[in-house]
Amino acid sequence: MTDSSALDPEDRKIVTLARSARARNGVPEGAAVRDETGRTYVAGTVALDSLRLSALRTAVAMAVASGAKSLEAAAVVTDADTVSDEDRAAVRDLGGPGTPVLLAGPDGTVRVTVTAG
Repeated sequence: MTDSSALDPEDRKIVTLARSARARNGVPEGAAVRDETGRTYVAGTVALDSLRLSALRTAVAMAVASGAKSLEAAAVVTDADTVSDEDRAAVRDLGGPGTPVLLAGPDGTVRVTVTAG
């Protein structure tokens, strides 16, 4: 586990935003990504009959739709123990294989940081 206070302030910010999205919307996951200009995009799980997206894939899609060219970092807040291959692939497609993905529990404690690669 990673002490969230030891995180870079910008990484702590995206974890906080992801946690807030999860709680505010009552969804299983919240996610946030930071693009190459420092802008953040926040999303929750999308679970419609015709459309199912994880929070992280939704946040990446929002970044792309807003004109982001790359990602600096991503965070997902979830009960899951791992970041899915599909989520990591979405981050990798926009940010590259070295983009860090922070996985945090519902309390905001970062459990692990993996790369998109």
